[in-house]
Amino acid sequence: MIDAAEVLSNLPLGLRQELTESLNEIVRNYREGRWEPAELNGGKLCEVTYTILDGHVRPPFAARAAKPDNMVDACRALERASGFPRSIRVQIPRVLIALYELRNNRSVGHVGGEVSPNRMDASAVLAMSKWVVAELVRVFHGTDTATATALVESLVERDVAAVWEVAGRRRVLNTTLPRRDQALLLLYSSATPLPAVTLAEWMEENRLRYLARDVLRPLHAARMVEFDEDEGLLQLSPLGVHRVESVLLRKLGV
Repeated sequence: MIDAAEVLSNLPLGLRQELTESLNEIVRNYREGRWEPAELNGGKLCEVTYTILDGHVRPPFAARAAKPDNMVDACRALERASGFPRSIRVQIPRVLIALYELRNNRSVGHVGGEVSPNRMDASAVLAMSKWVVAELVRVFHGTDTATATALVESLVERDVAAVWEVAGRRRVLNTTLPRRDQALLLLYSSATPLPAVTLAEWMEENRLRYLARDVLRPLHAARMVEFDEDEGLLQLSPLGVHRVESVLLRKLGV
């Protein structure tokens, strides 16, 4: 498994930072229900991704992202780059065209579009943005789609105001929450699978077997988490993410 710090390490640092920053801005704004900023940042991600593709087919890479004069024409021109995977020439560029269309002509980037910023469009921007970054990872690292998707999730920041990080540990500040909800919040704050012993330490549970019995196995049975007892690893499931984002964070007002 590629370490998160090594993802797209063959790109210039500036481009890598711009890519992850724009992705995280989209995710952050989407979580907070700010549809217009989420969609606007989709345009920034398009520009960074186009700069990466252009540098790949016509070296060298630029140090920073630049906006082409005409995004649609620039993306279509990539189709003529022979000797490169279809994803680089056709599939990613065509997704960028769709992303840019949402940004420019749905009352996001300019006044007068047909549709006001909304959850549906922001959801499309989020999904396409994650797909684009995952596809870059898949192609540049020669990995499979599942691994690439997991690596993209590891790039996504999960700042949770209800969780305090101190001296390398994380604490849930609201101690009145049930232990299962505290566990979900702590797992949500980690973008990568978490060792059960680390979670126990963060929750100040001295005996892992009791935490496993009372908290982790019930969460696993409810499909909120995947608890691999052989490896001692925990990972939040889509159901767990939904509970944190739709219930716990709203309940806590963060």
